This record gives sequence, C-alpha cells and structure tokens, in this order.
Amino acid sequence: MELVRGRHNLKPRHRGCAVTIGNFDGVHLGHQAVLRQLAARAAALGVPACAVTFEPHPREFFAPEQAPARLSRLRDKAAAIARLGIDRLLVLRFDRALTELEPERFVEQVLLEGLGARDVLVGDDFRFGRRRRGDFALLAEQGRARGFAVEAAATHCLDGERVSSTRVRAALADGDMDAAARLLGDPYTIRGRVIHGDKLGRDLGYPTANLALDRYRLATSGVFAVVACDDRGRSLPGVANLGWRPTVGGKRPLLEVHAFDFDGDLYGAHLTVELLERLRPEERFDSLDALVEHMHEDARVARAVLAARGRAVTPTAAEQ
Repeated sequence: MELVRGRHNLKPRHRGCAVTIGNFDGVHLGHQAVLRQLAARAAALGVPACAVTFEPHPREFFAPEQAPARLSRLRDKAAAIARLGIDRLLVLRFDRALTELEPERFVEQVLLEGLGARDVLVGDDFRFGRRRRGDFALLAEQGRARGFAVEAAATHCLDGERVSSTRVRAALADGDMDAAARLLGDPYTIRGRVIHGDKLGRDLGYPTANLALDRYRLATSGVFAVVACDDRGRSLPGVANLGWRPTVGGKRPLLEVHAFDFDGDLYGAHLTVELLERLRPEERFDSLDALVEHMHEDARVARAVLAARGRAVTPTAAEQ
C-alpha cells in the first residue's frame, strides 16, 4: 500500500480511484467492513482503492485536553488498512486551513483535483468541511453534479449495537479485554521498540522489555497477561504492566513486559504485544517488598490465564 502524506504530495498518477474517508482509529470490525466494501467497489471499477484519514485526530486538534485515547498509532493504522486490500492511504493534516475549507472546496480540491474520485463511500452520518456543514446529502448532490458516485457504507453491528471506536474505548477503560477483542476482531495490541529502562525490574527478579508510549492518553492501564512477538517471530508469553508505575515514581507511561522463561536481549527489537486479560488495575504499593510480593502473584495468575488460553507456561518456585 502506498502512503501519501498531505494533499501537496498527490501526483497526476493518483487520480482515478474509489475513496472512503474516516479516522479509522483502531481499524475495528466496522472500519474493516467499510474498507472491504471499498476494495470490492474499486475492483469492480478497475481502479485503486484509496482511504483518506487525518492526523492528528480532529478532536485532538479542537480540544486536546478532552480528546479520547487513541486506539492505534498512524503506523499501526496504516498496516491494518493495508491488510484489507487498500491500495493507497492519503493522510491529510488536520489543521486550521482544513477546518476552514468549505465542503464544496473540499470536494473540489481533495476528491476531484487531488484524487479524481470516481466513487466515494462514506457513512450516512459523515460530516466534513467548515463548521461541519458538509454531510452525506451535500456530498451526494456534489457527486451528481460533478460526475462521481456516492454510496452510504453499511453499518456493522455486534450484539445489536453499532461497532464504534467509542465502544472499544469503553471496553478497554473497563478492562474488558475480551469485549475489546470482539469489537476489534483481534486482541488489543500495542507495538513498539524496546528501549533501555532503569533496570529496576531486573533487580527485583522480573526483567522487563520496556516500550515507550506516545504522548496520547492511554486507552487502558493495569497489569495484564500478554503474549508478545518479536521481529524474529518468537512468541513470548508473559505478564506486563501498562501505565505510570506509581510505586517507583514513574515520569512517563510505559509498557513493561516480563517474558516468562526467556533469557535473552530484546533491546532495540520491535515487539507486538497482545493484551489478553487485565489481572488488576495499576496500584501504588508502600514498599518495594510489597510490590515484589504482588509481582509474584501477578505472574502466577498470568501463567494460569495463559494456560487456560492454550499458552501454558511452567511457574517458577517463587510464583507457586
């Protein structure tokens, strides 16, 4: 899949495609249904399928302090979209200039001049342009006048309710990882490069691979049973803490993964970490001894959870 950053990087060869537009945060089952629908429509027309998204998220631009937690970073979003048969991803910078663009000018500059859209697929609640004046009806009217088809994307429901990023965030905030996985189609996953930490986990008997997290709000936090995969394809069942590490006065959010029965060096490696079950919320303990006691218990419970999910690992003497 080709990634195009900004309308100014569109070339004449990018014209003539089927298009959908959205934030696609998390690329959940609803997003997946829309993107597959787009791919099918593009194939029927014999043109590329192009998804258009925004960076930053519009709510991060308008009200950064109240913006929702991100479910996926741009890189992970792009990888998920590529797996669904989309040929091109256009990332538009969401800034003041874009917010002040009248809907008709958005159609003119982005959909027609930039992409030469022949087919546009959006939700019936899609809003765009200055003061969100543009809606599905206006886009359909523009399509009839300007010669491109406009279709409403089918709503994807689960348990009688529309699948949405809001539902995924609510499940994660509640620590209901199974519900989040059902909405996402896969376990909630965090990816990143292993960085050097303060080595405290090693001193306490639980060495960890630490992943730095973005500046955005965390969608969930706590202690989790996890399965990580490194860039050599090794599966690493373990236990992880996601959050601020209040007992040791953490200054930034981290994902700290302790891989069971692993003796090796992961520094610099890229890890994909599936958060399978939340064991407990993140807590502040009165002493390191109390923290270690809970780490033993967390490891014991995580091993049991993984065993129940077919990822059996043998407990150490301290965890038994």
